[in-house]
Amino acid sequence: MTPRLPFRSKQPEHTDDAALRGPARVDPRTKTLTKRLREGDIAIINHVDIDRVSAEALVACKPAAVINAAASTSGRYPNIGPQILLDAGIPLIDHVGEEVMAIKEGSAVAVAGATVSARGETFTGALQNQETITAATEEARAGLSEQIEAFAANTLDYMVRERDLLLDGIGSPEISTEIDGRSVLIVVRGYHYKEDLAMLRSFIRESKPVLIGVDGGADAIIEAGWTPDLIVGDMDSVSDDALTCGAEIVVHAYRDGRAPGQARVERLGAKHVVFPATGTSEDVAMLLADDLGADLIVAVGTHATLVEFLDKGRSGMASTFLTRLRVGGKLVDAKGVSRLYRSTVSTGQLMLLVAAGLLALLVALWATPVGQTFVELALARWDDVASSISQLFSGD
Repeated sequence: MTPRLPFRSKQPEHTDDAALRGPARVDPRTKTLTKRLREGDIAIINHVDIDRVSAEALVACKPAAVINAAASTSGRYPNIGPQILLDAGIPLIDHVGEEVMAIKEGSAVAVAGATVSARGETFTGALQNQETITAATEEARAGLSEQIEAFAANTLDYMVRERDLLLDGIGSPEISTEIDGRSVLIVVRGYHYKEDLAMLRSFIRESKPVLIGVDGGADAIIEAGWTPDLIVGDMDSVSDDALTCGAEIVVHAYRDGRAPGQARVERLGAKHVVFPATGTSEDVAMLLADDLGADLIVAVGTHATLVEFLDKGRSGMASTFLTRLRVGGKLVDAKGVSRLYRSTVSTGQLMLLVAAGLLALLVALWATPVGQTFVELALARWDDVASSISQLFSGD
């Protein structure tokens, strides 16, 4: 499908005095950029179809503006990243062109409306607003039918190529981490992963599951206060600290054996095995846990809906669909646990509850001889304090 440019409306005029200014942070990969992006910086990316996770990561960094060399909504599917940036009040200048990626890191950048200026050069794109984003999203909804057709074709192709792995687990590497008969928690740095991990603290404390981090999910486990037992992925978004934390490492490779992430792991001197398989790294983690005998697989931050698959750029999505069928009843998706059990108790209700508890405690104390003596002593002490205060203010 030929990408469609977002609808462009006439932008309001901006004077140079009203321009947003800040140092440029330039990177074609948004998830790499957000690691060094700071509040007030100008983010310059080359990201077709800004997805939800990337948009939320950008918002968390609080940049002054986001400059996108590509189309933030290409028309392939109705992604919600641009809307997230708009709702956060962060200006998004869209489809500026790849020439903007030549701006040097740290250069002073001025953004006035749809115009970007840096070191004497000027670039022009489209300043996104509610009208343009709504129009682009509506146009993109038509692209979903093509994605469904691609899904059906990709599903059949994946079943043929990976039938041995899907049906019999043939090809799984040997690892030393003991999984047989245990619960497994697989963490992907996806939607609501922080909140859901916080809600699962009691489960982790009581069940002591095997902790598997998928790429950056290993850092999420460490940030939550635990240490991953296993790290699975192509090693493109996990930190060096996580790779050297002592966890066993499974490098996800292409089916032909190529493993771009292996060189990095070897450079760090970390012990690892290579697992050639088609599909996503989270699929590989689930298949590995199932094949090694896990009796329960809890997934945090994984992808389950059509838009989430498309956010990941997986036009077929068959691998994850079939992996979930293979894992079957073992899989419990923790997605949205934090939203389901979010507390709705008000401060007033909490104070009332505390007061009721104190009253119940006093009644229980009064029902016993020891308690009656304690209450009488407390009341006598209170009388002494009240008398002292009264004398202080009376001047005696």
